[in-house]
Amino acid sequence: MAADKNLVAWSAMIGGYSRVGMVNEALGLFREMQAAGVEPDEVTMVSVISACAKAGALDLGRWVHAYIDRKAITVDLELSTALIDMYAKCGLIERARRVFDAMVERDTKAWSALIVGLAKHGLVEDALDYFSRMLELKVRPNNVTFIGVLSACAHSGLVDDGRRYWSTMQNLGIIPSMENYGCMVDLLCRSGLLDDAYSFVIGMPISPNSVIWRTLLAASKSSNRIDIVESASKKLLELEPLNPENYVLLSNLYASKSQWDRVSCMRKKMKDSNVTAVAGCSSIEINDIADRVRRAGHKPWTAAVLHDVGEEEKEVALCEHSERLAIAYGLLKTKAPHVIRVVKNLRFCPDCHEVAKIISKSYNREIIVRDRVRFHKFTGGSCSCKDFW
Repeated sequence: MAADKNLVAWSAMIGGYSRVGMVNEALGLFREMQAAGVEPDEVTMVSVISACAKAGALDLGRWVHAYIDRKAITVDLELSTALIDMYAKCGLIERARRVFDAMVERDTKAWSALIVGLAKHGLVEDALDYFSRMLELKVRPNNVTFIGVLSACAHSGLVDDGRRYWSTMQNLGIIPSMENYGCMVDLLCRSGLLDDAYSFVIGMPISPNSVIWRTLLAASKSSNRIDIVESASKKLLELEPLNPENYVLLSNLYASKSQWDRVSCMRKKMKDSNVTAVAGCSSIEINDIADRVRRAGHKPWTAAVLHDVGEEEKEVALCEHSERLAIAYGLLKTKAPHVIRVVKNLRFCPDCHEVAKIISKSYNREIIVRDRVRFHKFTGGSCSCKDFW
């Protein structure tokens, strides 16, 4: 009985850490649990696998999966779904699909995990095909399912399909969540339908959150809609006055239009509010990658550097972007056919995206980058996103 209570206590703590995003603590506690000789069960392993998914820790996730098999731990519906989610978030979507296909029983959560994963990997047709199969089998979708479906449409500019699926969701009696509204705004913004997106936001029956206003603001970057910029920025700073991302977004928007006085104003507001942006990274040169990319015909997209400096300085700054450094480090430390995998906390820089395509071809390497929005799989000089993200 004491051992059972001990297992419950360990599992509860690991689960708690995992749920609040304290990944290192969750995984560290799992190691302590093993050292203490306490055998985990499927409940424990769901939390451990979920922690691996949040961290994008593929090697550890694979080891944990092998550990589950080795210890003959029951792989129930919830654990199978956690494995699907982990493999999808760690860049092995085909392995996630294999786990799903091997399941004897599949519920809404399992279908949704795979559909969302396929969408994030840019496998739009597959995501929508699985959704059709789900409906054919009379499995009722939920809000999460439609996050995957609408995201798939957004990542491919399928506006008409997205609107049709939005109607399907409402016809099924599913009340849209904030994330669902966000997906529709994202779809309209990515497709250049800024007026439609703004009208959609204004007509929402619930108050839009900061993510939706940020999506609108980012989409306004290439437009002259001052009214949308002013409205979105005002709402953002009201909702999140201490979020540095909002100030950086506004600063970048003004910088893209060379409005340096407004950029200075934003930086002063950050300083006065004691808001600090995330620090940058140092640069490193490995195997003459920059020269090799340039010889392949790449011209640096210096518009991605939103600082009032010369073109040469901008080119140098591009080489310091974290995703480029991570790819360079991967080339240094691994050999083909090992896949280079990178996890990034922000959206992919457009110039680094072009460089990654060239590197994948020049070095004959497969590169997978998970940014804040989706996965990018680079092979032979092209990306799975088809340059639409």
